[in-house]
Amino acid sequence: MTQKRWSPSSWRGMPALHIPDDYPDVQALADAETELKGYPPLVFAGEAQKLKQRLGEVAMGKAFLLQGGDCAESFKEFHPDNLRDMFRVKMQMAVVLTYGAGQPVVKVGRIAGQFGKPRSSPVEVRDGITLPSYRGDNINGMEFSPESRVPDPNRLIKAYGQSASTLNLLRAFSMGGYANLRNIHQWNLGFVEGSETNEKYKVMAEKISDAMDFMDACGVTPDTTPQMAQTDYYTSHEGLLLGYEEAMTRIDSTSGRWYDTSAHMLWIGNRTRQLDHAHVEFFRGIDNPIAMKVGEGLEPDELMQLLDVLNPHNEAGRITLIARYGHDKVAKGLPSLARAVKREGRHVVWSCDPMHGNTIKTGTGYKTRPFDNILSEVKGFMQVLHSENCWPGGVHFEMTGQNVTECVGGSAQVVREEDLSSRYHTHCDPRLNATQALELAFQIAEELKSYRKDEGVRLAS
Repeated sequence: MTQKRWSPSSWRGMPALHIPDDYPDVQALADAETELKGYPPLVFAGEAQKLKQRLGEVAMGKAFLLQGGDCAESFKEFHPDNLRDMFRVKMQMAVVLTYGAGQPVVKVGRIAGQFGKPRSSPVEVRDGITLPSYRGDNINGMEFSPESRVPDPNRLIKAYGQSASTLNLLRAFSMGGYANLRNIHQWNLGFVEGSETNEKYKVMAEKISDAMDFMDACGVTPDTTPQMAQTDYYTSHEGLLLGYEEAMTRIDSTSGRWYDTSAHMLWIGNRTRQLDHAHVEFFRGIDNPIAMKVGEGLEPDELMQLLDVLNPHNEAGRITLIARYGHDKVAKGLPSLARAVKREGRHVVWSCDPMHGNTIKTGTGYKTRPFDNILSEVKGFMQVLHSENCWPGGVHFEMTGQNVTECVGGSAQVVREEDLSSRYHTHCDPRLNATQALELAFQIAEELKSYRKDEGVRLAS
């Protein structure tokens, strides 16, 4: 299939699902996008290229991808303490996975740009009043009022500013000493004290500290070995609002390639991965590592066509396939895709999103996700890929470092249905709290350890 010449704007004029078309002032939107084109990049081409190399190691079974963060970032909850808590629970999870499974972990946040959300319905009805749905703080407001739900182009500018501030703080955390392994005991969050998971973490942290004392005596210290004092931390979001993404896309002066500088990694959602639509068109031309959600309804032939377009050179690390089925559907839907990818020799990172297929609504009206179903889907995902001789290379969570009550279950700190109302703070979908996320990390580490012990790493040929 001959493809037309690509440019950052070649998606325009093609079908573009879930991009709002009801801005009351189209010129104001165009002006905002023009203003963004003059702003500095949020990330740099070299950083995105380094992440692609790291993901290439994941694709070959030599590392594991940990991707997670807020369902949707918000302007209201933007605070350095919230960013710190998210960062340190991710650091805890990464240490658990690295130590328990013996795998280097590539850390990617759903952060510094994860604002817009596709919605199942364009409208929301409350008490007989119908208004446009809330689509994310970079589009409209969460408050249920006609004024708040009007798309506002100025929100794009504010989202850029918040993303820049977030990245500034994350770089300080990851490179300025907070990520030093000597701080492993200080990463604990107060509300997990006394939990079974926290006790397991303390035991593991003591073993790591003892090992570091030994290495220190041998002259191997954070001062002499930068990997012990700092970490690479990358950003990602769903590339939904293509006008914003186009405005942030620049030519790298060293390579002559196009990079979307709004994030290191972007993904195409399950609802916007149509082969002849705008999102696939835009994504095929940027040189960032990219991802794509895959789930029910995607057949192997269509997946191969999408890979032909999005990764024509079969570059390891270029594309991550994020499987999202539901705990009771993954065993049926995933095998044919994994089999086709293996048969055709495609280099992909296989990651599991166990959140979106496991959303339910309680009798009290709260959306939630049962912890047991989340864990069940992760295990099912790993079992399927194991049986198809593929590497289960990552997980993709919606999570927070805050002590929320949004997902029911968990054994370390049980959240019951009647607890949901106490600290239900999400702006969109329910998230794992820090205790639940850390508990999952231990469970996943055990699964990976068992997988490697019994079968060894099965490298893609």
